[in-house]
Amino acid sequence: MKRAILALEDGSYFVGYSFGAEGETQGEVVFNTSMTGYQEIITDPSYRGQIVVMTYTQIGNYGVNDEDVESGRVQVNGFVIKELSPLPSSWRSKESLHQYLSRHGVVGIWGIDTRAVVKKLRERGALRGVISTLEVEPIRLVERARSLPDISELNLVEEVATGEVYHWKEGAWELGKGYFQKDNEKPIIMVVDYGVKRNILRRLTQEGARVVVVPPYEVEGHIERIRPQALFLSNGPGDPQRVVEGIRLVRKYMERMPIMGICLGHQIIGLALGGKTYKLKFGHHGGNHPVKDLRDGHIEITAQNHNFAVDPDTLKEVEITHLNLLDHTLEGFRHRHLPIYCVQYHPEASPGPHDSRGIFREFVELALGYARTRV
Repeated sequence: MKRAILALEDGSYFVGYSFGAEGETQGEVVFNTSMTGYQEIITDPSYRGQIVVMTYTQIGNYGVNDEDVESGRVQVNGFVIKELSPLPSSWRSKESLHQYLSRHGVVGIWGIDTRAVVKKLRERGALRGVISTLEVEPIRLVERARSLPDISELNLVEEVATGEVYHWKEGAWELGKGYFQKDNEKPIIMVVDYGVKRNILRRLTQEGARVVVVPPYEVEGHIERIRPQALFLSNGPGDPQRVVEGIRLVRKYMERMPIMGICLGHQIIGLALGGKTYKLKFGHHGGNHPVKDLRDGHIEITAQNHNFAVDPDTLKEVEITHLNLLDHTLEGFRHRHLPIYCVQYHPEASPGPHDSRGIFREFVELALGYARTRV
């Protein structure tokens, strides 16, 4: 067991053991409260630039497989856990979490007091940090953590977004069959990839949409060529105010076709409609956040992963549809006159509860109705 150190910018440090790749990594340290789904979490592009601390104590007990991934690689900068399971056990497991992180070159640390780390993050907010298996002097790592740029200064979308146009045909997963392939024709929904999770694409496909994924730049040319019936803005990492082209895109097409956004897409739409965004103290990361649908009063337990939020008091011409019951932050809104709506949480789950999946069916039906009016 090789020694590893997690050092934070506030001067604190934690000594544990290395797993995954050896070396050194850095990023903004956040915590996730999900009890399962660690493979989906570490492959979520929205975690780019961050070191994730899991609050659940035992991680790795069912190993990793080839299917439960949200992108083509591990996206987290580093991974922090309390106890690493030495014997993964699952009929779907292909390798251990340690082997998986090592193969992807991601540094992890285990055997530290993750409860103490999380309490510190809740009190101080998200902190810059460094994990190292090389440096033996914690104070040097603290100094490195303090010299890191704030995540708001990084253009992380460029690191995770696709560079090419592609069609997505993978739908829901079935026991014994894997992911179901669907070759839908209409409606054509164009997904602008700011770091899209694969389960978003799967849900849209499963509900009957023909999904075309495009890079986040020069989208207008793709729209004119492909002629979609609706536009979807994906999740992604970093500060939404840096996604200037996305804001311009919404303003140009908001009166031409239905638009939906999730997470970063939600924030981009908020900015495009004249609203303002702000950074949360320690963000929302986990699979147990209660959200109230103000339209009928029902409560959904949701999966969330975001550091920024839209200020509802700065929005005009919108109906607030969803609120977070833990801190009353904005979780969803729709335009009063235009076919535009968005949510801050993750209705596609993966990991997390499936309470909110119906929103994908609503959007596909909206896009289909738009397609019929254009025939």
